[in-house]
Formats: sequence, C-alpha cells, structure tokens
Amino acid sequence: MFRLQQHGTTVKTEVVAGITTFLTMVYIVIVNPVILAEAGVPFDQVFLATIIAAVVGTLWMALFANYPIAIAPGMGLNAFFTYTVVISSNGQIDYLTAFSAVFIAGIIFVILSLTSLREKLIISIPSNLKHGITAGIGLFISFIGLRMSTIVEAHETNLVKLGDLTSPAALLTLFGLLVTLILMVRNVYGAIFYGMVATGVVAFFSGQLKFDGFFEIPSLPEGILVWNPVTAFLDVIQFGMLGIVVSFVLVTLFDTTGTMVGVAKQAGLMKGERLPRARQALLADSVATTVGSMFGTSPTTAYIESSSGVAVGGRTGLTTLTVGILFIIAAFLGPFVAALSGVAAITAPALIIIGSLMIGAVKHIDWDAFDEAFPAFIVILAMPLTSSIATGIELGFIIYPILKIVQGRYKEVHPLLYIFAVLFLFQLIYLPH
Repeated sequence: MFRLQQHGTTVKTEVVAGITTFLTMVYIVIVNPVILAEAGVPFDQVFLATIIAAVVGTLWMALFANYPIAIAPGMGLNAFFTYTVVISSNGQIDYLTAFSAVFIAGIIFVILSLTSLREKLIISIPSNLKHGITAGIGLFISFIGLRMSTIVEAHETNLVKLGDLTSPAALLTLFGLLVTLILMVRNVYGAIFYGMVATGVVAFFSGQLKFDGFFEIPSLPEGILVWNPVTAFLDVIQFGMLGIVVSFVLVTLFDTTGTMVGVAKQAGLMKGERLPRARQALLADSVATTVGSMFGTSPTTAYIESSSGVAVGGRTGLTTLTVGILFIIAAFLGPFVAALSGVAAITAPALIIIGSLMIGAVKHIDWDAFDEAFPAFIVILAMPLTSSIATGIELGFIIYPILKIVQGRYKEVHPLLYIFAVLFLFQLIYLPH
C-alpha cells in the first residue's frame, strides 16, 4: 500500500520517522488550546478538536497521498482567529460565529484544491508579499509569547515596555527559552517539545504546576459547533467577515503549499518541479480545516516539522500513519495537557522560537526594489502593531498594485491581485475589522 520498497525504506524506518515527527509537533495540542482559550473556546473542546483535525488531515495524507507530511492546526492561524477575529471585534463576534468563517474558508479551500484555481492563486500573488506574510506572522507570534510570559507588558504612552524579569513567570519562561535554544542549536529533534517538558518539570517542583489527573476519556462539551454551510455563509455576510475568510484562505494557501513542496523536495519525492499526487495532498489540509472548524479549532496546515521525520528516513504515508495513531493516543491525556497549558511559561518559549523561524523569510524579500519591498514591509509592520494578520495582508495587497500603477507597470500585476485590492479596500473602509 505504501510502496516501501519502491521508496527505499522499511517499516522500522517509517515508524521511527513518524515518532520523530510527532515529537517535534506535539506541542500544538498544548499551545493551540492556550491561544484559542483567550477567545473563550473551552479547553476540552479545542484540545479534542485539535487532535481530530490533525488525525483527519494526517491520515488523509497517509492513505490517499502517501506522503510523510503531517497536518495539524497552524500556528499563526490560531492567533489570527483569537486576536484578529474574536478579541479585536470588541464582543461583536464570538468564537461560534468565527468558526463559521473558518468553515466557509475550509469549503472554499476544498473547491480550490479540486480545481486548478489553487495553483493560479499561488502564481498571482507576488513572492515578496508571500514572504512578508510569513515574516509578519512570525513577528506577531513571538510578540504573543512575550506578552503571555509577562516579559513584555502594556505601557500607557509607549504601548509596550519590558516587564519584571524577576517574576516567577518571566524567570520560568527565560529558563524554558534557554533550554529549548540549547537543544535546537545542538540539532536535537523534538527540541521544542523537550524544552516544554523541562520547563514543566521546573514548574512542578517550584509549585507553579499542579496535576489533577493524567488520563481521561476525550469529550466535546459543546458537540459540533458548525455544520450548515448556508447558516455559516449568512454569518460571514452579517458580521462582515469576507476579508477574514479570504485571509484564512490566503495564509493557509501559501503556508501549506510551500511546506509541502519543501518537505517533498527534501524527501526526493518531486518530479522536477511537479508534486505527484498533488491534488490528494492538497486536499488533506482542506478537508482537515473544514472538519476541524466543525468541532472547534482554527485552520490546519502542513507542518514543516515533518522535515525532522524525513531527515531520519521517512518517505511514505506510513510515517504519517504513525503520527496519526500517536495523536489518537494523545487524545486520552487531556488532564495532563490541561495542566501544562495553564502555565504560560511552558508554551511561551515555543511561540517565541517558532516566530523567530518564520521571520527568516525576510531574507527572500527583494529589498533593493522599493515597490516590492515596501508593501512587504507594511505587511510585516502592521501585523504585530494592529494585532491583526488580516489587516497586514489587506494593507500590503492594496499598496502593491498602487505602486505598480504609478510606475506605469500595471501590466505586471496579476488581475486577481487587483480584485483582492478592491475587496480589501472595501473591507477596511466599510466593514468591521
């Protein structure tokens, strides 16, 4: 089924690769509930929804695409859901309504993945804007980690200031950050996960972490949150979330496609510049996003951490099948994960480090071409300063074609980009954001 011999691998190698990938990305079952909890989503709901989405996407990738690429709710997308869609609405949009936007985005994503539109969309967006989006999200995520840990605090006039570094939360975060950085520079697979474990141990013995149990039958306290496409679409229209839906689609589109191509190249699975079984692979995160939104989690994406499994020999879907099985086992550890997620210092270092990895995309921006660099810069700048990934994307997509037009180079801009610019301008002026 997995054609192990054809890919020059064995069952043992694939299973070990799957375990490695799982350890490098399992932090998401802790971090995701922490971030979405700020939007009011119950912990148990997000915890199991995160695992359901990861299992659906990863098993789809394993069984239909036969790729060693794992799927789970994406970092950045969860922050977008919480801070941009829910919190910044000042009570106008609750998490149930916001999941309608994710649900519609998932359906659109499935349609795009079944057609050639997904490829056309990717081609239409300038590479400098894509890199700016990745870097901006990274900066935003790191800022969230610093704020959660109290290393950075609010300031009345300057907005932010350095917090009390001698506080227990800040000291524990700095410890976790140092341990994780040491493990990463030593190229230890699963460094982020092991850093969280080390921080958790110190938190336990310092009295900041307490356990009320370890095992529990998984549950969804609020059941299925959204299932009717018509009702969900009406919610999107009523609450002015069209720009939010587009932002969900665009961010997931770039993130997933780029990760899939990168990991596939690392594994030697590309045929020239073509990704075999691309449609089946692209459907994995589309279906997982749709299913995940029904139960209570933000959009999914392909995980770059899959490269760690590829590095130890993973080449087929047996790797991701192993990841999916391990996520199912993790579903029974709810109380343990809930205790860990209650200590911000355990998850904050992961956010800071993931952000640092994402902001590396700035090196690919053409800084010598001002008309290309400035829109990307605005995207990066606006995301953390407005606490909105959508606003950053919208401003960048509006400014880019304007600069091209005044240069007389309007033909270089893809027609789809002009459509996005008009829609985003309408969103910023007339709709809630």
